Amino acid sequence: MATVTIHEAKTQLSKLIARAEKGEEIVIARGKQPVVRLAPVAGRPHRRVFGAMKGKWPEIPDSFFFDPLPEDELKLWEGEGEDPAG
Repeated sequence: MATVTIHEAKTQLSKLIARAEKGEEIVIARGKQPVVRLAPVAGRPHRRVFGAMKGKWPEIPDSFFFDPLPEDELKLWEGEGEDPAG
């Protein structure tokens, strides 16, 4: 963590912003008293890692997707029958 004075921050602002954008923490101090922290507005986009969530949820069997719907539920999807939920 770098600490700079207000005077130094005014003269080196563009360089300090570039350092903060790269992830460095910059603290601006009034005298020896820290008053603000310079940080980027939005974080840098993280690269997505294929398979990063593998094993986080239980396996869903293929039958969940490929077995036919029960007749009463199929009728509801087709607009027939009554919805038991209301």
